[in-house]
Formats: sequence, C-alpha cells, structure tokens
Amino acid sequence: MAYKNLFYRLFFSLLIFVLYFISINNKNLLLLFGTLIYIFIYYEIYKYFKIFFKLILFYLFFSYFCFILYFSIFFDYFIFNFFVFTIILFDSFSYINGKFFGKHFIFKSISPKKTLEGYLGGILFTNLILILYFFFIKVGVKITEFIIILNLSIIFSIIGDLVESYFKRKNNIKDSSKYLPGHGGFFDRFDSFIASIIFLTIFSALYNI
Repeated sequence: MAYKNLFYRLFFSLLIFVLYFISINNKNLLLLFGTLIYIFIYYEIYKYFKIFFKLILFYLFFSYFCFILYFSIFFDYFIFNFFVFTIILFDSFSYINGKFFGKHFIFKSISPKKTLEGYLGGILFTNLILILYFFFIKVGVKITEFIIILNLSIIFSIIGDLVESYFKRKNNIKDSSKYLPGHGGFFDRFDSFIASIIFLTIFSALYNI
C-alpha cells in the first residue's frame, strides 16, 4: 500500500509538473492553470469543510485575490518561477528527509507526521540548490533579496501546510478529497502555495520587485 501511494504521488506530481512546464513561459496559461486549481480547492472546501467554512473561504478568496493582483501588477517570470520551485523543492526534500530521518515530531496536535528533521532537511537542501543556481544565472535580483524571498517563501509554505492541517483536523478529515491519489486533494497539494502567494504579493508591493 505504501509503494502504491508513493507511485500515485510521483505520477500526479509529474503530471502537475508537466502541466506547469507547458505553461511556464506563458503568463495567461499560468493564470488559467492557477485559477482552475483555486476552483477545485473551492469545490473541496464547499463539499467537505463544514466547520470554519466562512473563515476557510475567506482565506482562499484572499489568497486568490493576491494571486490575481500579483499577475496583474507585479508579475515577473523569474521571481514567480523561482518562488514556485522553492515551494516544490522544500516540499519534496522535507518529505524525503522526514520519511527517512524524522524522529522529533513537532506539531503533533495539528500535523502529526511533520518532523524537525524533515523541516531542517528541506530548508538546507532547498537553500543549497537554489543559491548555487543563483550564481550560475544572471538576474536583476540581489543575492540578499534572493535569500530573503527564498526563506520567507519556505516559512509561509510551512504556515500554509499547518493552516490547512488545522482546518482538516477541526473538520475531522484526513484529506481534503481523493481527487489526487497519493496527495489527497487539491487543497492538500497546494496548501503551501495558497499562503505563500499572499506573502509574495505583499513583499512585491512593499519592495517593488
């Protein structure tokens, strides 16, 4: 069963990545892809989340508002794609490190499988890979800005994951749906993005990046 879930997780991760890769250089396709994801998440919330329904809905709509605002005013291909890959890398490395080395469970009452080792491994490897990448490309972003965006994106990814886990616990459900086998639902898969895009939009507005 564990290998079956891992297979599904890898398959649907690859499928989502392929769809994202197809859209990566087209702003309108990225906007459409993101909007469809938000619609699926809204449906999951409407169908499965009864407790704190209005609060969860406000959280989702505010995130979508920030998503639209970012694309309308602040959109930058490099920053946005770097931001997305930060979330993907952190999620992947924290999952792998937690799976193989996780011993200290730090949010048992909200998300019982999250470990200190998972988070630290995710932070370490994501920083290492993306900082090395920074020095191989020429972009109009300072290294300090790069590191700040990188690590604040990680922090808000963690917050997004914990917020979604808290809402699931309050509604006594394990997954937001079964629409993405191996992941759960769209809310499960994109919980980090929902919170992080709020940060990216506000950061872009404040620092004009």
